[in-house]
Amino acid sequence: MRLIKLAVISAVCFGVLLFLLSLLLPSKAIVERSGVIDAPMPTVYAQLNDLSKWSAWNPWAADEIAQDKQYSNPPAGKGAYFTFSGMQHEDRITGKVSIEESRPDSGIKYLMTFNAMRPVNAYFEIKPAADGKATAIMWRLETHLGYWPWWKLRGFLADRLTGPQLESGLTQLKTICESGK
Repeated sequence: MRLIKLAVISAVCFGVLLFLLSLLLPSKAIVERSGVIDAPMPTVYAQLNDLSKWSAWNPWAADEIAQDKQYSNPPAGKGAYFTFSGMQHEDRITGKVSIEESRPDSGIKYLMTFNAMRPVNAYFEIKPAADGKATAIMWRLETHLGYWPWWKLRGFLADRLTGPQLESGLTQLKTICESGK
């Protein structure tokens, strides 16, 4: 009986210690990547602002991930959205992407929600590059993690897990915009 009490007290103390240590970690996960696209801002903005074009370059809107997509009418501009469902690693995923803000001179802000995941506030910031002919772009994802240790640990790994997907998406976007499609 004494051994069981000791085990329960130790588990509770460990849980409290883990929770207190997690309070030292940030409550927001931020992942961002940037680059320069050798195309004018209107060309880049047209790809970003029209959700129906995202499946060609955005890793989360790709047909392999988001198999059943439903677009708003129109699929571009503030208030536009698409919902999706599909299978990923034998798990059913559903979600929604909606454009919250859309400005041709600075980019777009959108909200991405997935089942069983925290909402992601995301931004595409665009501006003229130093030479005036190209477009500088920054893609930023922000997730509010809350106070639970398992979410904060996931946030701690967010850049390592999500960063390569952002880089791949920006590379594909660059290819599309520079080819004039």
